[in-house]
Amino acid sequence: MMPPILVLTLFIFAFGLVVGSFLNVCISRMPRNESVVFPPSHCPLCKYRIRWFDNIPLLSYLWLRGRCRGCGAHISLQYPLVELLNGLLTLALFWRFGLSLSFLALFLFCGALVVITFIDIEHQIIPDEISLPGIVIGFIFSFFLPWQTWLGSLVGILLGGGSLLLVASCYQWLTGKEGMGGGDIKLLAMMGAFLGWKAVPFIIFASSLVGSVVGIAMMLILKKDSKLAIPFGPYLAFGAVLYIFYGGQLIQWYLHVGSAVRG
Repeated sequence: MMPPILVLTLFIFAFGLVVGSFLNVCISRMPRNESVVFPPSHCPLCKYRIRWFDNIPLLSYLWLRGRCRGCGAHISLQYPLVELLNGLLTLALFWRFGLSLSFLALFLFCGALVVITFIDIEHQIIPDEISLPGIVIGFIFSFFLPWQTWLGSLVGILLGGGSLLLVASCYQWLTGKEGMGGGDIKLLAMMGAFLGWKAVPFIIFASSLVGSVVGIAMMLILKKDSKLAIPFGPYLAFGAVLYIFYGGQLIQWYLHVGSAVRG
């Protein structure tokens, strides 16, 4: 008989996979303003209604070899990737926070980030249907979370949205062009609502650093000029997840290194 903790761990991972399957529906339908509930899952080409045995996260994709049972069309690798990513994130949150209110709050938060990341990569938009309710939900959670306060969440909303709004306004004033969409501003406000104001500078720094490195690498590889449009939402999401798991340690390390250099 398997130990209870192993059974619970497998259940949490499987639960994350199942929710990841639903996140795929959101990623596919939300940009087209379609319902995420009706109609049931189907092939976008032949409209074949996907049966339950063809909709088992990860396993069905492998069993069908990435093909639709109805027409044989290729199924995007995005589907198992999103399922696996959400499963691993759910498992990591469980290991970090256990079955707690913090786990529930950050499970919802990270699920929203997964949807936002893949939609922004493909369509370069961040749905208001996720970020705006996310701001409200994050603020409500702040009244109950042990590591968060309502004031810290409120300041996080203002600092998160206000800082990017200031950057976007300055960039547009200097260049006459829009350099950052409103979706990024509302996304960072949602991050501030869930994680508090202390997370905002870390997320901005981490996302800007990683985004700059990846952006320069892409321009060199693709040999395109600086006008290459790169969505910023995925980098903000990366910075937020990095803060959840390693923010405290990285900040302490930075302060320690800084004091050592000054000393």
